Amino acid sequence: MLSLIKFPRVFTINQVPKVFHEDGIISGYRHPRSSATDCIISLFQLTNETLNIWTHLLPTWYFLWKLVTVVLMQTAWQDSFTWPLVVFLVSCCIYPLASSCAHTFSSMSTQARHICFFFDYGALSFYSLGSAIVYSSYIFPDKWVNSSFHRFYIPIAVFNTVICTALACYSRLGMTFLQYNHDDVKRFPESQSPKFSKSLRVVAFAYPYLFDNIPLFYRVFLCAGDGCTDNDANILHLNHIALAFLTGFLFATHLPERLAPGSFDYIGHSHQLFHVCAILSTHFQMKAIEQHMVTRRPWLTSNSIPFSFANSLGPALLCVVMNLIIIVLYSIPLLSAPVCRERKHGKDQKKASAKLCPCY
Repeated sequence: MLSLIKFPRVFTINQVPKVFHEDGIISGYRHPRSSATDCIISLFQLTNETLNIWTHLLPTWYFLWKLVTVVLMQTAWQDSFTWPLVVFLVSCCIYPLASSCAHTFSSMSTQARHICFFFDYGALSFYSLGSAIVYSSYIFPDKWVNSSFHRFYIPIAVFNTVICTALACYSRLGMTFLQYNHDDVKRFPESQSPKFSKSLRVVAFAYPYLFDNIPLFYRVFLCAGDGCTDNDANILHLNHIALAFLTGFLFATHLPERLAPGSFDYIGHSHQLFHVCAILSTHFQMKAIEQHMVTRRPWLTSNSIPFSFANSLGPALLCVVMNLIIIVLYSIPLLSAPVCRERKHGKDQKKASAKLCPCY
């Protein structure tokens, strides 16, 4: 069946605009003005994005199955104790789905590329809030429960996720403004430095992660005595933490492709490895949380902050609304940007060289 499909042509790094370039990736680029159909067809064609898509698309179904299991079999809507887990599992479904969609359709245009990844960033920040909500509910050490830090933990986490989305989107918007309007260079001077933009993005995601994991780090590495240790869960936590830091390392360093440009264009480059590590990390995180829910439920029900809409579903909905507002605000300049001259004159985009159109 696949042999009957005419796959789109792939390009080298010198044949696509700079905004599509990836460090150490020389070939396998899709046409920078692909149609939506071509993007979907490319799911079954080996390009430098194919495994980026599948390494997050397939796990989405695994987390969706877990979510459906909790909602249907544990009657989640009737038990407020499971609401934080539901929020977390929803975030676990959304972030790999948003990522796979972003990688699928990011080659439709420069505007589409940026907007797709805006949604990707929003989904990642929502996942960080989902983690904070389950940590607040099930992970906090006994001695920290009902403390001032515990009470302000979720509001601070919501604030961090909004800042995370805004900073991550800003790191792309600066580059977009520079491309479309030279007058905006003064407004966004950092857009002249891709390394600065990447660093800004790393900080945008690292800060919420480090804050959200304060109670987990304390429980695993510092806390001792009653109410602190759970050996089976701690092993899962350590796996999660190690893979999370490996994920960040791969995202920041672009290894191994930086060491051998062109050798990992299709299989084995950092973004694929980063996706796999992120999913495995989330899997171990979920398993540890499930253990804490079972073992700590009697104590938490009697001693912790009451489980309610205000500390589970409410912050999640607020985060979604705020992230969507940020994405819309950052997308407006892209949607109003000038189109390519070839498009205005009605020329066939598929026949044009990818390098000829400055608006790509």
